[in-house]
Amino acid sequence: MTSQTIPVEPFDFVVFGGTGDLSERKLIPALYQRQRAGQFSEPTRIIGASRSKLSDEEFRAFARKAIADHVHREDVDAAEIDAFVSRLYYVPVDARAGQGFDALKEALGDSDAAIRVFYLAVAPSLFGDIARNLDQQGLVTPSARIVVEKPIGRSLASARELNDQIGAVFDEQQIFRIDHYLGKETVQNLMVLRFGNALFEPLWNSAHIDHVQITVAETVGLEDRVSYYDKAGALRDMVQNHILQLLCLVAMEPPASLDADAVRDEKLKVLRALKRVNGHDAPKSTVRGQYRSGASSGGAVKGYLEELGNDRSDTETFVAIKAEIGNWRWANVPFYLRTGKRLAERVSEIVVAFKPIPHSIFDESAGTVMPNQLVIRLQPDEGVKQWIMIKDPGPGGMRLRHVPLDMSFAQSFKERNPDAYERLIMDVVRGNQTLFMRRDEVEAAWRWIDPILAAWEENDQSAQGYTAGTWGPSGSIALIERDGRTWHESN
Repeated sequence: MTSQTIPVEPFDFVVFGGTGDLSERKLIPALYQRQRAGQFSEPTRIIGASRSKLSDEEFRAFARKAIADHVHREDVDAAEIDAFVSRLYYVPVDARAGQGFDALKEALGDSDAAIRVFYLAVAPSLFGDIARNLDQQGLVTPSARIVVEKPIGRSLASARELNDQIGAVFDEQQIFRIDHYLGKETVQNLMVLRFGNALFEPLWNSAHIDHVQITVAETVGLEDRVSYYDKAGALRDMVQNHILQLLCLVAMEPPASLDADAVRDEKLKVLRALKRVNGHDAPKSTVRGQYRSGASSGGAVKGYLEELGNDRSDTETFVAIKAEIGNWRWANVPFYLRTGKRLAERVSEIVVAFKPIPHSIFDESAGTVMPNQLVIRLQPDEGVKQWIMIKDPGPGGMRLRHVPLDMSFAQSFKERNPDAYERLIMDVVRGNQTLFMRRDEVEAAWRWIDPILAAWEENDQSAQGYTAGTWGPSGSIALIERDGRTWHESN
């Protein structure tokens, strides 16, 4: 069965930071793919805005190169590229100085009915300046939306300040706080697995689930994020947003509907039910790590301090946390969270580990009865595996075997799997906020993160070294093994 692409209303898409890395790698390729899929109606326009002094043609050349560099060769179509770049325009804008917004107003025109998307692919320090200048020029119409990327603050106080700055100009229903993990096909399928099948939801509780693991592992190091990452660290960069959002989708109660606020209300309840990790708990419930020199698939790699060029930094590049949710459904079910750079494998997955059977009727010679697991792979190979016990085929008695019922999206669905940004951008145009974070969600997440940061400082809990190309510091293994459990090996 071929999925149907439904065109969206015409819109103007303004990218602040239009010549930056995010625009080049993600936004322009995603918009091109939606053009290629026939999802745009006329007269849709895409307007780049940044401090660079470019002409329309120079911006179009930038877009052509971005498509050539970041779109799969089989998806490159000369006619579609020509049609796409004909939609592109450019306006030089200096958000800090407030220059160029009058030219942007002239480019957009006076229609209050047209959908306007302002995508802020810039540093958070510019969010307030851009919102204020858009307001002063009368560009914030009832049909306008603003999209902001992480980081939304580096603490609860700074998140509130950013939210106040944006909220002073845009209503909450116009603000789209993007987390690209929520646009991944497998993440959305998690809701269908839970709420669209009678098989799982009756078992989705502490009576049947032993624990949950959420892993977001990267093999890369700092790359071009040196200045940002050393001020943020893994807890702020990954746990506060991506990992906590995944935890919410695993743990939330069934929403009344897929209405945006119904879903986000249930996620908010999970964040509020997370037990605080204080100074006393932090040393046994959290692990900080920082990679040292080692080897990856590409060969020998430098350690974090060598890449940074600063031997005094204690910024964590790895975090493992044992989290607990204080409600009836999840009482005494630990959630083990880990993320890090320069790890053994690039993988993002959720493992729901079910409790063992209460009694085995099989002889020891048949083998060990392993507990069932549901493994939801977000990347790199999106899919779902249900690990079950079966009899090993053949004569010679009963031999037990632990095997996966495996559904690979690439094998099951032959169509191209759209990138998360494609889906999320089109949801912004439609005004659908289901996959975006509400203000109170962001602040509730920081309300849980802040005490961990404070506890690390209070206990002087330094980052443990780990060799690049491994699965992190030994403390993360001890964190889970002291509970009689082990980290899931993705292969």
